[in-house]
Amino acid sequence: MEREDIEPNNLARAVVVGVQLNNAPGFEYAMQELRNLADACGIETVGELTQKAERVNSAHYIGSGKVEELKAIAAELDASTVIFNDELSPSQIRNLESALERRVIDRTILILDIFAERAQTKEAQLQVEVAKLQYMLPRLVGLRESLGRQGGGSGLKNRGAGETKLELDRRRIEERISHMQQELEKLVARRQVQRKQRQKNEVPVVALVGYTNAGKSSLMNALLAAYEPESGKRVLAKDMLFATLETAVRSISLPDRKTFLLADTVGFVSQLPHHLVKAFRSTLEEVSEADLLVHVVDAANPEYEQHIAVTRETLMDLGADGIPAIYAYNKADLLPDADFPRVDGDIVYLSAASGQGVEELVKMIRDRVFGDYVEGEVLIPYDQGRLVAYFNEHADVRSTEYEETGTRLSLSCRAADYERYRELFVER
Repeated sequence: MEREDIEPNNLARAVVVGVQLNNAPGFEYAMQELRNLADACGIETVGELTQKAERVNSAHYIGSGKVEELKAIAAELDASTVIFNDELSPSQIRNLESALERRVIDRTILILDIFAERAQTKEAQLQVEVAKLQYMLPRLVGLRESLGRQGGGSGLKNRGAGETKLELDRRRIEERISHMQQELEKLVARRQVQRKQRQKNEVPVVALVGYTNAGKSSLMNALLAAYEPESGKRVLAKDMLFATLETAVRSISLPDRKTFLLADTVGFVSQLPHHLVKAFRSTLEEVSEADLLVHVVDAANPEYEQHIAVTRETLMDLGADGIPAIYAYNKADLLPDADFPRVDGDIVYLSAASGQGVEELVKMIRDRVFGDYVEGEVLIPYDQGRLVAYFNEHADVRSTEYEETGTRLSLSCRAADYERYRELFVER
């Protein structure tokens, strides 16, 4: 069936649809999140239709009776778009568009569109485009009307870099995916060199992980403000889904000469499309190779336990579930009792917005990543004066004394440095 082009400003009204399989828990929250995702794409949700079932309908996702009900609801509410809470198969999209005479999109393409709009760096843009093309490839026919006019995604607006017109045939899309993956491999190789250099320098890496919009970037900025106020290397922090798509790494230098690298990562979300997880795996390697994870939780969100569960599940998929973790319960100032900052086992209650609790968080980080530090004294011969400078830069030097045979330093240093210069350490 042919329809005239639908302009983006007419795509702002939609009905959301979901199937609750076998009374699975968390369904209501998943639907609320779908509405939030639609809102992030500039779509107004004007209606909702749900169905309980043992399995989704292979032809239309929902039963035939529900399809007719959905068509009537969309017509009554003047909704030109219908959004489904799961990833639809190519045949489901084709059948639903034909039956509903409406544009049909699913949860996956919503998230891909948000990522496409938020991507700033070349690497993030390439990763998103690869994911979108991999999603589109088996859906070229079913997405003829959904993807053909606006060049990809939900067709809400021209997404800029990475948009692909439908006339690209399968071979050209596959060639484009291959070309972009080669470009990504070069960028990944560069990051791996940087990571190996950091490992060589034995600087511990702490990664901020958590649900999208939990406040990871705000927390990184709070740590930078407290410990690196002159660096000017703040990261983007906005109250919106997926504000951060690039892994930002910043060095945090503590007053006692201890230094660690803090990595801000892309936020997780339930049912994160496997296309995206696969595309962003290279970026998320920063998480899987970290020495410590700081799991940032929006403590004021009623669904925070669900967010924690989703984050843990995603970490497991990334092979990072075995890395030690501590929990930063952010936005504690919004809780009814507002009892913070305080530490309860592996949890610190804090507010990234005010900076309260940052000191307590850093103490927890320090206790876990600098546990191998050795207290001692070194006596450095005067002809090895460079080592005095080395320890002053890489260790916490408490006192310096000049003796006949050399310079005596009382210090706390990394175990690796202790082993390397063991012969210089003296008995107290």
